[in-house]
Amino acid sequence: MKSQREVDGIVTLTAEGERLIKDSPLYNEGLRPTTQAEHHWTAYNFASLWIGMAICLPTYSLAAGLISLGMNWWQAIGTIILGNCIVLIPILLNAHAGTKFGIPYPVYARLWFGSKGAHIPAMARAIVGAGWFGINCWFGGAAIDTLLVSMSGWENVPAHLPIAFLFFWALNVWIAYRGPEAIRRMEFWAAPTLIVMGLALLAWAVTAAGGWGPMLSAPSKFSSTGEFLKVFFPSLTGAISFWATLALNIPDFCRYAKSQKAQIVGQSLALPTTMGLFSFIGVAVASATVVIFGEAIWDPAVILAKFSPFVIFLGTLGIILATLTTNVAANIVAPARALENLAPRRLTFGAGAIITGLAALLMQPWYLLENFGNYIFLWLGTYGALLGPIDGIAIADYWLVRKRRIHLVELYSYQGRYHYKSGYNKHAIWALVIGIAIPFACRYAPGLSFVWDNAWTAGLLISMIAYTMLMKNTVTNVSQAEYDKITEYGSPARSAAS
Repeated sequence: MKSQREVDGIVTLTAEGERLIKDSPLYNEGLRPTTQAEHHWTAYNFASLWIGMAICLPTYSLAAGLISLGMNWWQAIGTIILGNCIVLIPILLNAHAGTKFGIPYPVYARLWFGSKGAHIPAMARAIVGAGWFGINCWFGGAAIDTLLVSMSGWENVPAHLPIAFLFFWALNVWIAYRGPEAIRRMEFWAAPTLIVMGLALLAWAVTAAGGWGPMLSAPSKFSSTGEFLKVFFPSLTGAISFWATLALNIPDFCRYAKSQKAQIVGQSLALPTTMGLFSFIGVAVASATVVIFGEAIWDPAVILAKFSPFVIFLGTLGIILATLTTNVAANIVAPARALENLAPRRLTFGAGAIITGLAALLMQPWYLLENFGNYIFLWLGTYGALLGPIDGIAIADYWLVRKRRIHLVELYSYQGRYHYKSGYNKHAIWALVIGIAIPFACRYAPGLSFVWDNAWTAGLLISMIAYTMLMKNTVTNVSQAEYDKITEYGSPARSAAS
C-alpha cells in the first residue's frame, strides 16, 4: 500500500498513511503533515507575512544601532540588506522541505536529530523565540506607555511602564493562542496598512524638514577600512541573525504553501526590500527630527507624542499592529510547536503559546535592550552562533544527504529509521558541537577573532561539512526505488477525486 501521494511537487499522506500514524505518540493535529486542501497560501500571503514581520520597532532601531557604532546611513542600510539577502538563502532551502512535505519545524528536526534528539534544535529555537517575544513586547509596551503619558495623566499611575508592558504582553499571547490561521488573516490586512503608515511617516519627515536632513550627509566615523571591517562583520552577523530564527522554523509557515513558486516569490520579494526600506525610513525620519526638533529621535512613539491626540491615537494603533504582526508570527509559532512536540498527546499549540509568554518574562527583555551593545553583540551575535550550525545541519541533511526524499510515516514512529539509536542521531549532535565550538574557540585565538565575528556563517558552513561527512554512509536514506514504492504519483484532478 502507498503511504504518501505526490502531486505537483507536494507530498501528502494517503488514507493508509494517515491510518498508520494517527495513534502514534509523536502525532497530534498540530504536528501532522498538512493535507492537499491546506496548501492554500499564495505568494501574497508569504509577502504579507514578511512585510508584517519586518515592519516593527526592532527593524526601525536596527539601523540606529549601526549608526551609533560609527557607520553612515548607506553603510548601515547596505549592511542590513546584505545580511537579509544572505539569510534568505537558508530560509528558501529549508522552506522547500516544509512546502513539499507539509511538516512543521519540530517534525522536520526529527529527520536529522532523531525523534527525541529533535528537542535539541526545537528548544534552542524556542528559547530564542521567547527572548524575541519579550523584546518585542517591551518595545510595544514602552511605546504604548509613552503615548499614554502624552495624552493624559498616565505618568502619575504607579508602575505605569510595567503595566503597559504586561497589557501588551497579554494581548500578544491571546492572539497567538488562536493559532496560525488567525495569524495569516491578520497579516493579510496588516501588510498594506503598515506600508502606507511607514511611507506616510517618511513623507511627513522629509516635508517638515525641508529635505532629507543632516544625518544622511554625515560621514562615517571610521578613518580606515580596517576600522570599518571590525564593526562591519559582527554587525553583518547581527543583521543575518535578526532572521536566523525564521531560517530554521520557516517550515511552520511554508507547510501551507500552494506551491514552491508561491513561497519563493513571496519571500524573495518581501524580505530584503521591506527590511531595507523600513530601516531607511528609521534613519531618514531620525535625520529629519534633528532639523525639526533639534535632536535625533529614534523612538517613533516619542515623535508621535509631539502631535495632536488624533494623530497620536492613529500612531498608537500603528505601533501596536506593527509589533503584533511581528511578534505573534515570528516569535510564538516556533516555541509553541516545540513545546507541543515535547508531549504531543498532552500539550496543544495554545498551551505552548502561554508557556512561551511566561518564559519571555523570565528572560528580562529590558536588560537586553539596555544598550545597543547588548542588543547587537550579546543578543544577536550569541544566538546567531547557536542557530547557524543548526541551519547548516538542516540544509545538509535535506539537500545533500537525503536528496529531498523523506518517508513521512516514519517521522512519526519510534521504530522508524529516523528514530536512530535511542532516539538520537549522534552525528547531528557532533556536527552541532563542532559548529559551535570552533567559532567560539576562535573568539579567543590571536588573529582568528574574525571567525567569531562571522559566527553564524562560519558555524553554518562548518556544521554542514561535518554533518555531510559523518552521514556519508547512513542507512537511514530513502533510495529512489524505495521512494517510488511508498509514493503514489498523481495529477491535481486525480488527487481531488481520490
